[in-house]
Amino acid sequence: MRTVSHIPTRKYIKVTSDFDATGYMQPKAIVWEDGRIFPIERVTDFRPSSSTESGRECDCYTIIVKGEEKHLFFERLSPLFASRIGRWFVEIPMP
Repeated sequence: MRTVSHIPTRKYIKVTSDFDATGYMQPKAIVWEDGRIFPIERVTDFRPSSSTESGRECDCYTIIVKGEEKHLFFERLSPLFASRIGRWFVEIPMP
């Protein structure tokens, strides 16, 4: 009998976002690799997430897209990359 892994895989994606005057980052839309754009209707929660396996800190945004609740993650990069503060990803199930 074969064991099936239920560990999701990360898919790094493009996200459009705004920053308010206080520096709060608000994701506005997900842009999929094939060009489809999914507007984020609402952010319902934001919280720090556990460290990633790469040792980087992560934030989890609970969002509403097409009426469904999803999780969107922002992985903060090392301060050594001054022009890159982080990258966005979603978790997708392994096939």
